[in-house]
Amino acid sequence: MELPRQPTAVVFDMDGLLFDTESLYQEAGGLAARDMGHELTPDLFRSLVGLPWPQATTLLVKHFGPSFPVDVFSNGWRGHFNAIVETRLVLKPGVLELLDALDALGLPRAIATSSSHKTVRHHLSFHDLGARFHHVVAQGDYAAGKPAPDPYLKAAERLGVEPQFCLALEDSHNGVRSASAAGMMTIMVPDLLEATDEIRGLCTFVVRDLHAVRSLMLSRMPR
Repeated sequence: MELPRQPTAVVFDMDGLLFDTESLYQEAGGLAARDMGHELTPDLFRSLVGLPWPQATTLLVKHFGPSFPVDVFSNGWRGHFNAIVETRLVLKPGVLELLDALDALGLPRAIATSSSHKTVRHHLSFHDLGARFHHVVAQGDYAAGKPAPDPYLKAAERLGVEPQFCLALEDSHNGVRSASAAGMMTIMVPDLLEATDEIRGLCTFVVRDLHAVRSLMLSRMPR
């Protein structure tokens, strides 16, 4: 496997890609739904992965009905997640090794996420990673969230690199759609969602973990 172009910057998704949080979000959402006498099924949760909250809200109301108290559910979900994440926030395999390789190669990097800046700061500081990323693009930084290309286009703009020379790393379908629509080389590292035929067609590669991304980067870049 070889990347079609030499990347000059790398843009990371966060949840499910850098941090093993998607399963924690699913657990927290299930608890919040149970508190309200509902069930957040695995299929419903997977349909929410990678969506900004306004779009997720639309799906929840469509599923549970127009009387579903989205704000109450959101607050409960956030509360359960915040409690869980304080003791169980772990890095995905290969994160540190890939960041070390990018340091050695001198490549700038950014995060493009649907999460808030507050959440990003928490997660990065939890593992002392704040200085490992040059820019963060999060809620409030773009007009339309994933699957629109806006988050990745904003990341490329802040990095000062044309999108086609950026490598995007994603774990969700909507994230892949966003990065591909922005014109970036896109690698999917599946977490809760496996790559479909559509998603494979949008990706440069689908790999098992960030160790594989590191190997690709080192094989493509001049030493």
